[in-house]
Amino acid sequence: MSDKTMKNIPKLRFPEFLNEPEWKKIKLNKLGKLVSGLTYSPDDIREDGLLVLRSSNVQDGEIKLEDNVYVRTDIKGANLSKPNDILICVRNGSKALIGKNALIPDNMPLCTHGAFMTVFRAELPKFVFQLFKTKDYERQVNADLGATINSINGNKFIKYEFYVPTTEKEQQKIADCLSSIDSLITVQGQKIELLKEHKKGLLQNLFPRDGENVPNFRFPEFKNNEVWEEKKLSDLIHTITPPKKLLTNQYLDNGSFPIIDQSQKYIVGWTNDEESIIREKLPLIIFGDHTCALKLINQPFAQGADGIKIFEANSQYLTTNYLYQFLQFNPLIMEEYKRHFSILKDKLVKYPNKNSGEQQKIADCLSSIDEKINLQSQKLEILKEHKKALLQQLFPKL
Repeated sequence: MSDKTMKNIPKLRFPEFLNEPEWKKIKLNKLGKLVSGLTYSPDDIREDGLLVLRSSNVQDGEIKLEDNVYVRTDIKGANLSKPNDILICVRNGSKALIGKNALIPDNMPLCTHGAFMTVFRAELPKFVFQLFKTKDYERQVNADLGATINSINGNKFIKYEFYVPTTEKEQQKIADCLSSIDSLITVQGQKIELLKEHKKGLLQNLFPRDGENVPNFRFPEFKNNEVWEEKKLSDLIHTITPPKKLLTNQYLDNGSFPIIDQSQKYIVGWTNDEESIIREKLPLIIFGDHTCALKLINQPFAQGADGIKIFEANSQYLTTNYLYQFLQFNPLIMEEYKRHFSILKDKLVKYPNKNSGEQQKIADCLSSIDEKINLQSQKLEILKEHKKALLQQLFPKL
C-alpha cells in the first residue's frame, strides 16, 4: 500500500516501515493500565521510610528527588512504583500542572506515589511516554479539565485515543529516536546547572558575608585596598518611568523590540511600538515587584503590564552591572503575592570604591559566566525545539 492511499501515517516515517500498514487509532487502555496513588495522613509521615512521589517531584519531564516526603514502610494501600512507570499528576491546585508526567528511572529508591498522582504502566513505556508529549495528549487533558475542578478522571484518561504503529518494532524505533534527544536535553541541562553552581560559588566568595566588610576572595591587585562601603539600596539607585506600558493583548510573537515584565521569563513578547521603548541609560535592572524576578537589560525594550520597577545605579557610587550581580548574590525572596520593592529599597548594599576598578573586575568575572549560561541555554532551547518538531513529524494528528 502506498503512502498516497494511507491516511493515518506520520509525515516522517523511518524507511524500513514505509511498506507497513497505516497506524491504528486505539485507546490508552490497550497500551497499559493505571496504578492508583496512596492516601496518607500527617501521622504517617516519617523522616525516612517509603518515598512518596508527588507533583513537585516531576520537573521538566524528569523525576527530581527534591522536597521529598516519606511515610512509614508498613503503611497499607501503597502500590509500589516501578522503573519505567510513567508518573502523572492527575489532581492539583494549579490547572497548569495537570497531566505533567515523567518516566521513573531505573535507579529510583523504593517508592510509591501520592493520591493526587497516578502511574501508567505500559508494555512499551518509552513509546507511551513520548505519546504523552504530543499535542494530542495535551488537547485531551485540557478537554478533560472542568471549569473549577483541576483533575483528570481515571476512567476517561484510559480512553484517550492516539494513532499508533501496528508493530512494536516501529513503536520502539520511535521511542529510541526521541529518547536519544531527551538524553541530549538532559545532558545539556546538567551543563547549565553546573555553570549555575559555579557562579553561585563565585558569588559567595566575591562579595562580603553578613557582618564582614571584605569578601572571602579578593583579586590580587585589590588586596591592599580599603574595606568596602555600605548603603541602603534606595540611596544608590535612580528609578526609571517608562513612556507607556503595553497590555498583554498587545504582545507580538515577533517584532523589533523585546517586551519585559515581572515573570521569570526573560522576554515575554515583542513590539514595534516606538513610543513605548526605553532606550537610554542602558543597562537597566528590572525588578518584579510581586515576583522578585531580577533581570539585567542591555537593549532598548518596552515594559509589559504593571508590576515591575526599573532602575539604574547611581554612578557616583556603583556601576549598574555590579549592582545587578550583588542583588543576585543577596536576592530578595518572595514571601507571598505582594509588593516587595519597598523592602528591596531598605536592603544594604556593600561595594568597593568605584574608582578602584574592583567593581568592574567583579562584574566582568560574573558576567562572563552569565554569557556561558546564556549560550548553553540557547543550545538547550534548540534541542527542545528540535524535539518538538520531531514529535509533530513522527506522530500523525488525530
